[in-house]
Amino acid sequence: MRNKLVVLAIVVASCFAYTKLMARVGSASPPPDAPLEQQADLIRVYKSERRMLLLRGDAPISTYRISLGTAADAGPKQREGDERTPEGRYEIDWRNPKSMAYLSLHISYPNPDDRRNAEAGGFPAGGDIMIHGLPNGWGLFGNVHHLWDWTDGCVAVTNSEMRDIWARVPNHTPIEIMP
Repeated sequence: MRNKLVVLAIVVASCFAYTKLMARVGSASPPPDAPLEQQADLIRVYKSERRMLLLRGDAPISTYRISLGTAADAGPKQREGDERTPEGRYEIDWRNPKSMAYLSLHISYPNPDDRRNAEAGGFPAGGDIMIHGLPNGWGLFGNVHHLWDWTDGCVAVTNSEMRDIWARVPNHTPIEIMP
C-alpha cells in the first residue's frame, strides 16, 4: 500500500511539474488573422448548453463545444475564486499568445457593476477570465476536456478550435455570456 502511495505522489508531482514547465514554454505562434468577411462581430456563449457561437451579422460562422468554470452552473461570477463563469455583455479587450493555456483572448470582466457588486460583499471581483485552449502540453487530450468543467471561470476549447477563434475574433469584439 505504501509503495502505491509513493508512486501516486510521484505521478501527481510529475504532472504538476510538467504543467508548470509547459506554462513557461508558452503557446505556439498564433495564426494570421482570417479575411475580414470571415471574422466575427459578436461572440455568444450559452453556458447551460456548453456552446459558443461566433456570429457575423445574425449568421453563425462557427460553433464550439466548451468547458467552463467548475461552478458555472451556480450562477454568474460574483467574486474572485468562486470558479464561476461571468454572465452579461463584455468584449475581447486583449490577447495573450504566451498564455499558460494554448493562446488566450481576455474577456473584459469585471465591468463596473461586477466590481461594485463584489466590493459590496467585501470581496475582490477577480479577473483574468479568458477564452483559451488546453493547458500547454496537454493538447493531446483534445475533446476529452468536454467531459467536465475544469476552468477557474474561463471558457475553454480545444487547441485547434482556439487557433480558429484567434484568427476570427479581433480585439474589441463584443461577447454575450448567457445563463
